[in-house]
Formats: sequence, C-alpha cells, structure tokens
Amino acid sequence: MYAVCLRYARSSSDAADILQEGFVKVFTKLEQFQFQGSFEGWVRRIMVNTALRAYQRQRFDYETTGHETLPESPVEPDAVASLSEAELLRLISRLPDGYRVVFNMVAIEGYSHAEVAELLGIQESTSRSQLTKARRWLCEQFETLHQITPQKS
Repeated sequence: MYAVCLRYARSSSDAADILQEGFVKVFTKLEQFQFQGSFEGWVRRIMVNTALRAYQRQRFDYETTGHETLPESPVEPDAVASLSEAELLRLISRLPDGYRVVFNMVAIEGYSHAEVAELLGIQESTSRSQLTKARRWLCEQFETLHQITPQKS
C-alpha cells in the first residue's frame, strides 16, 4: 500500500503520512467491510481516497508547467519497454501534481474521466487535458533519458 501512496504523494514522508492516515481509516471502518470483493481492493480504495484528499488539501488550482505547447510525437515502443519499473515510477513521481494524480487515477487505477472529475471537483475535459499533458511530459522524459528521436508519421 505504501507504493500506492507514494504514487500520489510529493515525497516519501508525505506518502508515509497518507499511509498512516489510510490505515487509521481502515481500522476504524473495518466493520464496514462487507466481504464483497477482495479485502486488498477495499484497502487500496481507502488509500487512494485518502491520498486524493491529501492532494486536494494542497493542490494548486491552475497548474502550468510550460509543457502545453509540446508537439505530440509518438515514442518508439522499445523506449518504454527498456525502462525498469523503478525508472518508470521515478518518472511518474516527477510529474507535476495535477498531472501525476490524474495519470495515476486513469492510467494506473483505471478510473474514468467522469469519476476523476467527480472525485477531484474538476471538469472531465480538465481530467482529459491533464492526462494528455502528463503523457506528453513522460514522452519528453523518455526521449531525454534514452536519446530517442520521435517517429515520423
């Protein structure tokens, strides 16, 4: 569960705080677990929701990073395949907060843009935009890490 918290947090100490707060919620709400689905899934959902609340307490309403004008160019599939899990997680952790939270929720946790919008109090279009910008930023980082030239369409 620490890895889940770490994906949403700005630092390892923030992740530890989220983890602790999440486990307090797990233990105080244990009687509410209805044995429908896996216990791990139920705990994961609590951890994600706790991380989202922590994010909402400290988020920036209008996050900009200057990556809005990056051209969309595909990255060679070999580039992503050559990354280790640790390298990929390190890149994701370096995403700006808004991008990272939406990327984690949609690409990793499987939330829909409608669910993200509802949970974060944003528009669906903002969720889609943040995901697109996160993907662009990650592609730029892949290219930088591996000196990759974009494919020609």
